[in-house]
Amino acid sequence: MHFLESSRNYFQMVPFVHEVAATIAAEYFNEYQYRNGSEHRAFVLVTAGPGLTNTITAIAGAYLESRELLVIGGQVKTVDLKSSKLRQRGIQEIDGVSLTKSITKRSVRAKSNLLKNDLPGLISLTRENRKGPVFLELPLDLQAKEYPVKKIQKIKIAPVKYPSKIQLENFVHEFNKAKRPLILLGSGLNAKSIKNFTSKLNAFNAPIQCTWNGINNLDDDHRLNFGRPNTWGQRYSNIIIQQADLVLALGTRLSMQQTGFNWKLFNKFGKIFHVDIDQEELNKGHPVTDYKICCDANEFFIRSSSMIKKKSNQEWIDRCNAIKNHFPILEKNYTREQYISPFNFCDTLCDLISDDTNIIPCSSGGSFTSSMQILRKRSGQTVISNKGLASMGYGLSGAIGVAFAKPNKNVILLEGDGGFLQNMQELGTAKVNNLNLKIIIYNDNGYSSIRMTQKNYFGGDYIGCDSNTGLGMPDFRKLAESYDIKFYELTPKIFKNKKKLSKILNKNELSIILIPIDPEQTYFPKITSRVLKNGNMESNPLNLMSPDYDDERSLELMRNPDE
Repeated sequence: MHFLESSRNYFQMVPFVHEVAATIAAEYFNEYQYRNGSEHRAFVLVTAGPGLTNTITAIAGAYLESRELLVIGGQVKTVDLKSSKLRQRGIQEIDGVSLTKSITKRSVRAKSNLLKNDLPGLISLTRENRKGPVFLELPLDLQAKEYPVKKIQKIKIAPVKYPSKIQLENFVHEFNKAKRPLILLGSGLNAKSIKNFTSKLNAFNAPIQCTWNGINNLDDDHRLNFGRPNTWGQRYSNIIIQQADLVLALGTRLSMQQTGFNWKLFNKFGKIFHVDIDQEELNKGHPVTDYKICCDANEFFIRSSSMIKKKSNQEWIDRCNAIKNHFPILEKNYTREQYISPFNFCDTLCDLISDDTNIIPCSSGGSFTSSMQILRKRSGQTVISNKGLASMGYGLSGAIGVAFAKPNKNVILLEGDGGFLQNMQELGTAKVNNLNLKIIIYNDNGYSSIRMTQKNYFGGDYIGCDSNTGLGMPDFRKLAESYDIKFYELTPKIFKNKKKLSKILNKNELSIILIPIDPEQTYFPKITSRVLKNGNMESNPLNLMSPDYDDERSLELMRNPDE
């Protein structure tokens, strides 16, 4: 209460209905600012007890995605704090420090001298080296005290980790002799590096790929951009990375979704230079990498590019283009005629929206994976999601955070109906702040991912995936009307009217746009798994996505030149 009263005098305060939504919004706000080179950041202020417990999912998401986040929580007076053997003493008391310890870079309860001396250091932790959340708990009596501070200390950021001369020389030597080099760009690269990419990439003159979180590193129309490999990635991208004889993985932790769950077969015939700020990620053992370089990915990129001897790589680039042109991004999927394909819709969306648009493709489910397969990111656009935790309910809250970061820009949210339900209370936050936000809801009457899993692996024993199996769904038109929000319900006929659709998507207003998606919609291509006799699951390697291609030309392009 005291910290809230003080904060209103110094900060722009944005009230949210629910604490998890506020925390997600702050994460996305901060990530947008980081991606675009701004120093402005948001922090979250929540009450004690349930106020803090409500933020746990969002703190965990920011932790897994290595994003800046400062959460300040209230607490009872120090004299009311429980002893170690009591469950509770003060009203709504819960030990927030213990709860958040495993999902923050640091979690502390304030003492008298902390506020005066250590606060700048705590704030700087959120952005030092591998970024992440910090939680600060403020007992009520310490909030009520006055702290005379003559001079506020500036936030000091720890110096970056530089690559060694030997590490750089080893890489340059291997890169120069490689026949099929490839660079995979992760989210560890900052706005300054991205700004200088064009000239630096010309030095490498090698195929470039981006992780899903690294999508903002390179525009899709760049001649060296060869997509986004992933277990749910673009087929041609997966084929290409598997054929590289050298992969430079910059600022990506090479998660199992990035390498495929059958990680032992990731880039089986090539050498992998793994550059990451976190030694634990380098040492985790999956995938097996040849060179583990613990340093700032930005510094490695800048310094190595100045040492590279530019070479043609044309034969390899030509092969990558042949693979890209042969395997289409828009693959055949099952969609009945009374519905709209999420793949076709996203493809059309990319054609119609302006460069001055930010895109939030939620964080899980078919609406997310189909978006990340199809999206064509252009200059001026920023795409943000949270796939590490892959929690439903991130979309609306994240879109609100991005809308506050750049109020004049149009924000497009792509969200499934099931995920939208989990934080739809923040429609009030979007409405009261008159945000320029288009809330696109893929309406397939429930959870398509759960429905498909139960169909594919368990013979259609459905539970909790739609209204027929116990999942309650609202009337979205009435929901929009209750908040006085503009509502559009697309039909296949309206979808074909590109002029009308463009007007809806680019109009400066807050609106909900409902898209009818086939409940039996398929989502391909993807890496499939098999249930073995012992009950374990076995997955295909990245380059073998379903459905199969078995024609002669496809098989030739899919074959590794070293096999």
